[in-house]
Amino acid sequence: MSRNRLLLPEDLRALLVRRFASRHRHWLAGEGQWPWRVAIGSPTENEVARDPAAFRAWIAAWSEWTGPGELRWEERQWPRLGRQRLPASLDLRSAAEIAAVAGQAPRWALAAERYERMVDRWPSLASEASVLARHFDVLADYGDSDFERLVALLDWLDRHPESNLYLRQLPVPGLDTKWVENRKGLVTELVRAALGRCGDGDLYAVCGLRRPAHRLRMRLLCPQLRSRVGGVHDIELPVDEVARLPIAPSLAIVVENLETGLALPQLAGAVAFMRLGNAVGALRAVAWLREAAAIYWGDVDTHGFVILDRAREVLPQMRSILMDAATLVRHRTLWSEEPVQSAIEPSRLEPHERSAYDGLRSHAWGAHNVRLEQERIPWDEAMQSLSRAVD
Repeated sequence: MSRNRLLLPEDLRALLVRRFASRHRHWLAGEGQWPWRVAIGSPTENEVARDPAAFRAWIAAWSEWTGPGELRWEERQWPRLGRQRLPASLDLRSAAEIAAVAGQAPRWALAAERYERMVDRWPSLASEASVLARHFDVLADYGDSDFERLVALLDWLDRHPESNLYLRQLPVPGLDTKWVENRKGLVTELVRAALGRCGDGDLYAVCGLRRPAHRLRMRLLCPQLRSRVGGVHDIELPVDEVARLPIAPSLAIVVENLETGLALPQLAGAVAFMRLGNAVGALRAVAWLREAAAIYWGDVDTHGFVILDRAREVLPQMRSILMDAATLVRHRTLWSEEPVQSAIEPSRLEPHERSAYDGLRSHAWGAHNVRLEQERIPWDEAMQSLSRAVD
């Protein structure tokens, strides 16, 4: 007898496990039509006659069904085998019944209860493209303390839309900065949907909170510049405090790698900024950089060129070193792989930089996602390139 046509209870459970996995978020948002009827099978008389033992086992298995749903039976009158009572279908009357068959009843019940509670408090959570339902796992799996903390945070932000407080200052029981930072995406999305905060702002903008000042790590490579700040040469400060330093360097070197920046030699009139990454735009606030020459040295990969492009938006005079196709090809044996290439189209690259960027994107050198990390270039060669750029 064909098992493809006749479902046993274990077959049905496997089917509903897959169905629950693919549809539970939609059901939580109120989608779905009920009852949902699942056909169990419809054997012919010839099939039953060929394998009567399998037929009896199928009947027996469904006769013992005590699970959720309404099991429908039908009468058949066959010429040879006479009248038979067969299970025909199972009507599942709600998502809760499917969850029960799929072994997800406790998670579904908790998620549904929490969903109704939050939607009752903030109805827009149900209308904003079912944003809350997309976070089914949060509703189903958060412990009581974490869930109550989340609700209390939304409630406080609802009542104080522009507090301008730091995260650490929020008077929400049990809340700490790390808890929120580990859930930035969740909190931002829920606040935007629940409280009607529009725009593409990040956590701080959407929640009306004070943003921690971006900190810049820099080295003063020039002895005369160091004498103006008490002799220190390795500094990490909020960007507004860096902007107030009483210095006027003639050269700024921006390097991606921290260790590279720490190893840079003494250089008259120069400062070095390290480990800025995509936050290179923070240099905009440092007015004394606008009159300085600027050099950028980063990884030869797509993200390195995007960072260079962003740096040039802030400091149009920015030049690059060791970021071209010739450097890349010359160090073929040192290549690694960039996990994910950037899809951004930079607009401020010089022709030789753009050529290298396009070559990386098109895999022009016969390897996938080529990357030459800054720190792999021999130090003597790098310092020679820097010296030529400074002269």
